[in-house]
Amino acid sequence: MATDNAVIWQKIEGALVLIAALATWYWAPETSVAPMHWAIVILVFFAPDLSFLAYLAGPRIGAMGYNAVHLYGFGAAIAAGGLILCCPLATSIGLLWFGHAGMDRAFGYGLKLPEGFAHTHLGMIGKSKG
Repeated sequence: MATDNAVIWQKIEGALVLIAALATWYWAPETSVAPMHWAIVILVFFAPDLSFLAYLAGPRIGAMGYNAVHLYGFGAAIAAGGLILCCPLATSIGLLWFGHAGMDRAFGYGLKLPEGFAHTHLGMIGKSKG
């Protein structure tokens, strides 16, 4: 289990990732990112949370599915691919996805452990926190 100090630093890191991703998306030139209606931005930003549906297959599969799309590298790779391939929509989706992972870490929602949804690398979340 991570120490309290390490958890605080990971939450700060998450907040910085969130700020950097959203600032980059907002202020990047239109040739790099796709302009989107605010409602689409919100849908894309929260889309990674649909990965909780993997928990229908059990906690082990659920944790793997959830973690796969909540890694910083997942959103960063999509954004980088969008930049490399000159696909502003992919860059936008990647930056928003990257920002979502940062937001989750900032609020203490870490990567999931196979014991169950409430068990994360940052500690317990929700009512089972104790």
